[in-house]
Amino acid sequence: MTAIDPLVSALAGLVVDAVWFLESCGDDEVDPDSAVKMMEGMGGELLRLPLDQRDRLLQVLAGLAEAEQDPARREFLESFPVSCGLVEEQKN
Repeated sequence: MTAIDPLVSALAGLVVDAVWFLESCGDDEVDPDSAVKMMEGMGGELLRLPLDQRDRLLQVLAGLAEAEQDPARREFLESFPVSCGLVEEQKN
């Protein structure tokens, strides 16, 4: 396994933080339609990544989730790939 560039981890964390902010802020902080439009745009850009880069992003997200101390943020990180459409939800 090759080492992940620290820039990739930093940028992945920033994307997650931006989406978390947009999902959690109130209507008086950010217009809900604008928040959805921004999140859809970010998700669309992530889906346009070549498969090898998307796989690297998924590795980084898994590593960020594993290292996260805040349970709420860890859960958000774990659900991020599915909620952004990077992977399909696993049916049990």
